[in-house]
Amino acid sequence: RCKNLSVSFWNSYWMLPSDVCGMNCFWEAAFRYDYMKTHPSEKMHLAVVACGERLEETVTMLRSAIIFSIKPLHFHIFAEDQLHESFRDILDEFPYEGRVNYTLYPITFPSESAAEWKKLFKPCASQRLFLPLILKNVDSLLYVDTDILFLRPVDDIWSFLGKFNSTQIAAMAPEHEEPRIGWYNRFARHPYYGVTGINSGVMLMNMTRIRRKYFKNDMTPVRLQWGQILMPLLKKYKLNITWGDQDLLNIMFFHNPESLYVFPCQWNYRPDHCIYGSNCKAAEEEGIFILHGNRGVYHDDKQPTFRAVYEAIKSYSFGDDLVHSLLQPLEQELQKTTHTYCGRVYKVFIKQLTKSIRDLYVRRSKG
Repeated sequence: RCKNLSVSFWNSYWMLPSDVCGMNCFWEAAFRYDYMKTHPSEKMHLAVVACGERLEETVTMLRSAIIFSIKPLHFHIFAEDQLHESFRDILDEFPYEGRVNYTLYPITFPSESAAEWKKLFKPCASQRLFLPLILKNVDSLLYVDTDILFLRPVDDIWSFLGKFNSTQIAAMAPEHEEPRIGWYNRFARHPYYGVTGINSGVMLMNMTRIRRKYFKNDMTPVRLQWGQILMPLLKKYKLNITWGDQDLLNIMFFHNPESLYVFPCQWNYRPDHCIYGSNCKAAEEEGIFILHGNRGVYHDDKQPTFRAVYEAIKSYSFGDDLVHSLLQPLEQELQKTTHTYCGRVYKVFIKQLTKSIRDLYVRRSKG
């Protein structure tokens, strides 16, 4: 049915290539909707940590999550106190239609070591490490950085929870696809996961399993639980880590590799995947699923392809026609970026977005 839709109606409407959907679409959709059928009332929990000048970026991320998602969403927003009122003013105006709720939290760290955790890497970034301990009643959670944009439903990455085997507690993407430009394998002074390390900007967690697990480590022969292992890790490696909490997660999963599910690079697509030439093959084939604009690329002119996607989603008004108000203007802007390496492959930035819009209209047509 998915393939027939793409070949008939949607090809004639948007002139899409016939291979946009195909058998991969069929099997992905079959798995997704089978998972949804067995979890019909499940609410998806998404967490983000916002400090400093991250209000607009965070709101744009939340907007992208709302546009395409199917099941209800609950946002857990950890923010500095002075940002709470602004978040409420903006989010209360969103047309949730009963599908979205949010909770605001203060930034909190263990009292005896709060100063150390807060200054680790970027302000407040290490808050993510304590989410399993703070959100004690949340079974599973998708954590994302503020500079994330969803180009397909959150439901689709959420469904990876159903693919975890009995030992896996979290899912992340590799830090690099190409070892020759990898940071961890060339410069790290601490253990890291796999060949090139993992990136924690998109992290799917079964928090019930995280809270129950006893982790192997290189500090003691005794296995430690999540709340017990964080401070000893920081004390041992704080002079050797560069990327803060992400480095601590790499160390943790180096010693417990069986606990990690690794998803492909199109679920966490960053500038490193195209600024030296395209090296995320999965995105070339299927498009980008989640865009990660790290290094501030949404707000400068270094990577105009990333900035164009950010500006398009930020400017989109809920309820407007997605084709004429989002997709078409974005493609026109992307065509202006072909002087850059990322711009040369700009079609990967709209391939999945096009499909997500089409799928959304199909769902609406079915009521």
